[in-house]
Amino acid sequence: MPAVPAVAAAAPSVPLDDTLFDRIPRAALPALLARMPKAELHIHIEGSLEPELIFKLAQRNQVALRYASVEALRQAYAFTDLQSFLDIYYAGASVLLQEQDFYDMAWAYFEKAKADNVVHAELFFDPQTHTARGVAMETVMRGLSRACNDAHDQLGVSGALILCFLRHLSEEDAFATLEEAEPFLELFIGVGLDSSERGHPPGKFERVFARAKELGLHRVAHAGEEGPAAYVRDALDLLGAQRIDHGVRSIDDPALMRRLAAEQIPLTVCPLSNLKLCVVGTLADHPLPALLAAGLVATVNSDDPAYFGGYLNQNYLETFEALPQLGPREAYILARNSFDASFVSDLRKERWTEMLDAVFVEAANSGA
Repeated sequence: MPAVPAVAAAAPSVPLDDTLFDRIPRAALPALLARMPKAELHIHIEGSLEPELIFKLAQRNQVALRYASVEALRQAYAFTDLQSFLDIYYAGASVLLQEQDFYDMAWAYFEKAKADNVVHAELFFDPQTHTARGVAMETVMRGLSRACNDAHDQLGVSGALILCFLRHLSEEDAFATLEEAEPFLELFIGVGLDSSERGHPPGKFERVFARAKELGLHRVAHAGEEGPAAYVRDALDLLGAQRIDHGVRSIDDPALMRRLAAEQIPLTVCPLSNLKLCVVGTLADHPLPALLAAGLVATVNSDDPAYFGGYLNQNYLETFEALPQLGPREAYILARNSFDASFVSDLRKERWTEMLDAVFVEAANSGA
């Protein structure tokens, strides 16, 4: 596969005059958050599978569900922690059997992304969830990649795929998955690590991440969500992670915070997910403002939006409503961070930043 660009080495400065942000009234912020272009870097595509589509695919594929209706399935979304969520997440994924199923799921997400002014999305997918059920790797890859191509051509939203290893399974299983995916290297840009964090430290997957690096793939990893701040450090040192997914527990370790700021390691933060899974008690308690104040390259993302109550704009809107210390300047920085933390060319980052600048200049000049 062709060489992939590295993440930007430095966090974005704010090229706009700071007085510009002062000219945007607080009342205009919700509309600005919705309108500004942005990238999404932490979205599990299986976690975008809405109950309505689950039932549609179950009918298409003659899969029996243990829920009588869409509403009954929605009522089951009463999660107490990550594991209680994963139990129902994997049950929902059971309806995905054909290439068209994976296409339909991703296309439904891209339509919502377009409505949220997402210009680029890097989609996590969990092939082990599907290959364990007898679904071929090619079926998964072809369906998702076809949706990415059509989203670019028909919606103007670029997409890329990141293959995630399930950390509750063995590294040997992860190696087998990576080997099975090698014929399709042109269809995905990196590997990640997700599923149950507790009891499954990053070091468990050190060798398979080294192999992914040899293949020219980007590396990201979930760390510091339910697991400790030490998992973030291990993801950096043992896995060579270029981005940390979640990473909110980094706030517990001042030395780690200084390192993340100095090395400009992006964090893909998911506020509504953190709330739904009880990582924080309320959004008002979320550490996002502290992460930004410390100079970290934090971004906002939706994680598993069908399960956690909102796609990307909803995460922005509810987070900014709950945290009044976040204003137009922080909105700009978060959106700019999302571009700079993405695995795309500098030229594309510059183009999206110009679009972002134009939206904020217009908002300041109009006072709305």
